[in-house]
Amino acid sequence: MSTLPSTDLFAADDILPADPVGPGARPLVPLHDREYRVRAYRIAADRVLIRGAVRDQKPPGLYLEGDPDPLTVHHMQADIEVEYPSMQIVAARVHMETHPNVECTRIEPHYDKLVGLSITRGFTHRVRELFGGPRACTHTTALLQAMAPVAVQCMWSLRAANRRDDGGATDESSNDTAATMSRRDMWKVNLNSCHVWAEDSDVVARFAAGGSFEPPEFAKERMVSLGIEPAEWARRMGS
Repeated sequence: MSTLPSTDLFAADDILPADPVGPGARPLVPLHDREYRVRAYRIAADRVLIRGAVRDQKPPGLYLEGDPDPLTVHHMQADIEVEYPSMQIVAARVHMETHPNVECTRIEPHYDKLVGLSITRGFTHRVRELFGGPRACTHTTALLQAMAPVAVQCMWSLRAANRRDDGGATDESSNDTAATMSRRDMWKVNLNSCHVWAEDSDVVARFAAGGSFEPPEFAKERMVSLGIEPAEWARRMGS
């Protein structure tokens, strides 16, 4: 597997709301913390490494009196490499950093069966067939299901990164291998994935009719603050 250096490019703020309060306006006592983290890296113009981890911790002193630190009870890590535009997994590795039983790690090689699977529609069902319940590790399998949508999210990210490295090139000489997927193919990957992308939704109807890619809500305010015209979104995304 490719090993890439860690980065500090992303915010590390807590993504949860503030702790809830109980009687007397006192914060409720936490019992368990589960954290998923998934990050994707561009390996090549046609390949992305998706690295994920899931960690379960108990608060300080809950299990071991006087222990000042959180107690990690599970920490599973997974790397999968996805090739575009096929969206197939071409390499996979699972590692159990922290686990409750010595037998836990014996299942790590079983996840080699991820290689060759498509990361798009049907992936969740296939993962359940191969790794559900007693066939593998519950926590690692849940992690893989959280990682799969990131591969779809990276279709546009890979295209944007390729075009940035090519100086914004949009012709056939571009290094953008992801561009071999047509605009229709790219948005169709999201079809029926949620209520916005329902096949009878207004959003799908607009794209099916050849409508342009308007900047999403998360980008509009940022573009205004940077002095970028909204029309630039479609051009920069190659649509």
